[in-house]
Parts: sequence; C-alpha cells; structure tokens
Amino acid sequence: MTPTRIALVDDEASVRTALGRLLRMADYEVQAYASGEEFLSALGDCMPDCALLDIHLPGLTGIQVQMRLQADHVQLPVVFITASDDPDIGRSALQAGGLRVLRKPFSSQELLASIVFALQTVSNRACQAEHDPLYTKG
Repeated sequence: MTPTRIALVDDEASVRTALGRLLRMADYEVQAYASGEEFLSALGDCMPDCALLDIHLPGLTGIQVQMRLQADHVQLPVVFITASDDPDIGRSALQAGGLRVLRKPFSSQELLASIVFALQTVSNRACQAEHDPLYTKG
C-alpha cells in the first residue's frame, strides 16, 4: 500500500522539521517546501494527498497557493496553519477552500485529526461523485 503523502509548506525551517518529524511518526510520507512557489513547481513531479499550508509565506501566501490550485482544477485537500489570531484570516482561508485552519501553537492531536478529516472529506466527495451522477460539489 502506498503511504499517504503530505505536502508541508512553511517558510520556517524549525516548523518544517518538527511537523515533518511528527507526520513521519504517524506514518505519513512528507514532502517539505519553504515557499508556495517551490511547492507549486514540484506538483508535476509528485502529487500529494493533502497539503499543510502556512498562511503567511513570503512571495505567494498560502491562500494564494490554494487559489492557484483551484484555478488549475487541482483537487487537493488543504489544512492551513497560522500564527495569526485574526479571525478574518481564518475565514478567508476557509472561503478559499481550506478544510481546516489551525492556529499555532496547536497540538499534535489537532494536526493529525485535521489531516484525517481533510483526507476523509475528499474521499467521501469522490465516492459520492462516483456513485451519484447528479452529485455536484457544494
């Protein structure tokens, strides 16, 4: 069975290291990127099953990355992470198509549960679309 691939996009090396270690311990395959541009350019090589995107990235923000994914019709579940406590940023991330927004610091349980939620949400949508010809994304 192929391991579930998680793209981890954060400009802070210490965050990439810590979260990457946690995700690997949970049996995920992790591909870490320091910027949204780096992540987008790597998509052609290997499509992840879920993306963990920092909202505040230099260059393209996490929300802008998500908007590019949608514009290119890339069906990829996204969990956003942020150090900001501004509720408008969280709302914007969800409106852009993110499935969850985690505010730093968050627990390992919150992170893992959010990834499972994102993966199950996309899996359920795909299954429903496959079995219901009248199904449309909401």
